[in-house]
Amino acid sequence: MVLLYTHSISRRLEYIIGFFSRELFDEHISITADQSYFKNASCVKINYSASSFTGNEFFISASELLFEEVISPQKVHCFEINNLKAFFKSGGDYPFDIFAASFYLLSRYEEYLPFEEDEYGRFAHFSSLAYKEDFLHLPMIDLWVEDFKKSLLIKFPTLQFKRRSFKCIVSYDIDIAYAYQHKGWKGNLAGFTRSFVKGEWQLLKQRWSVLKGDERDPYDCYEWLDALHLYCRLKPYYFFLVAGRQSFYDRNVSTNKKAYRELIEYYAANYQVGIHPSWRSNDLKHLLKEEIEWLEVVIDKRIEYSRQHYIRLSFPLTYRRLLEAGIRKDFSMGYGSVNGFRASSSSPFLWFDLKENRETALMIYPFCFMDANCFYELKHSPQQAYQELIEYYERIKTVKGTMISIWHNNILGTLPDMKGWREMFELFMKETVYWDAYYDEA
Repeated sequence: MVLLYTHSISRRLEYIIGFFSRELFDEHISITADQSYFKNASCVKINYSASSFTGNEFFISASELLFEEVISPQKVHCFEINNLKAFFKSGGDYPFDIFAASFYLLSRYEEYLPFEEDEYGRFAHFSSLAYKEDFLHLPMIDLWVEDFKKSLLIKFPTLQFKRRSFKCIVSYDIDIAYAYQHKGWKGNLAGFTRSFVKGEWQLLKQRWSVLKGDERDPYDCYEWLDALHLYCRLKPYYFFLVAGRQSFYDRNVSTNKKAYRELIEYYAANYQVGIHPSWRSNDLKHLLKEEIEWLEVVIDKRIEYSRQHYIRLSFPLTYRRLLEAGIRKDFSMGYGSVNGFRASSSSPFLWFDLKENRETALMIYPFCFMDANCFYELKHSPQQAYQELIEYYERIKTVKGTMISIWHNNILGTLPDMKGWREMFELFMKETVYWDAYYDEA
């Protein structure tokens, strides 16, 4: 048993201690505000308060963040401890308030304060503490947890920790299922005209060949992916964009097309399928419910998984709406502009609604790598993207975290602009994922 003393039990403290309990131990850390009970206890003891008083406990000098109920700008000054960035410096047996610092990052506290938006109206990655202090590329909380364990062992040499295991989850966003097929005569006529005006003769020829049935649609890489999944013993996640009406950002194949419905049905029968809420659903609340209901009818299953299209995520609005719509696991925690750890953790965690000051039932699955970030935003070559991908993979494997990557069927397709990406992905799957493939059925 591990017992934590604090002068006041708050919702924020209970939340973050719950997170550390899941990361460190098989049993939950008990919390008490009773000094007498704490002093007389004979178990492993952590004192999280203003001062030490027994001498045989692990003492962390508590900052005020976890005992507040308001949202206000915090004084965050980073320093280095054991070659790691940290903040909320304090005294005691550990040099900083690891609980408050972890809560600040996991809750996305800074995204509730005024911030600079990117071109899509999202929280800009360059506004984040992790980017400014150059640890966006690190699962910092996972690294803190490992360092914290070493410090606890100095005080309690026989302390037993939870056995962690590395997990690799591959996921796909199906924004546009087909490049040419199932677009209707109007869509293809517009495509022919566009290619003709731009002088894109190769694309014009390819479109005609696909429509005649002489060539596979360049976005149709589904059988190839199935073969890779079978080889790697992997069951990935698929997120489908099913906007009822197309817009500049929502350009999925029409939900009226039988072929699209059959594609979704096939994957729902074999893998986990989730909703990829349209751009417009963020502006029109009723659309999210309509899209989820349409998808549930098609696959005859309840939809509990979600990832935001364009990673359009704002706090607390987006997550509240997802919860109201029945979503219980979201895979949007990352940036749609650069790779890295938006919440500084690779481990799944429950979302804390900072404005309501409460833990929710929504489990967050953070991703750290997306092919679209490399291709569209960073302009990386397949070789550069592969190098970055492997670095993230090895980094997370070291801390026995969860590696979640996002891929798109169009980037893994056969259009000339995507040359090399398909080969890069196959190399990753066969030489790396094969050994660590993971499927979470929870």
